[in-house]
Amino acid sequence: MEKVTLIVNGMSCGHCVKAVEGSIGELQGVKKVSVDLAKGKVDIEFDANLVSLNTIKETIDDQGYDVK
Repeated sequence: MEKVTLIVNGMSCGHCVKAVEGSIGELQGVKKVSVDLAKGKVDIEFDANLVSLNTIKETIDDQGYDVK
């Protein structure tokens, strides 16, 4: 398992948290997603053999947020 923390701009409310956690959590290979709204960070634990970091970033981008 790999762990990564992404900086995500544009999240401002509970709906944003649910959108990000829900969309990433549905990806095959993602074990855990945790959003820290106050810090604009998303901690993700995933199996790199099943899902790429690029796919995770694209999924967040598709929700309308800017991933750093």
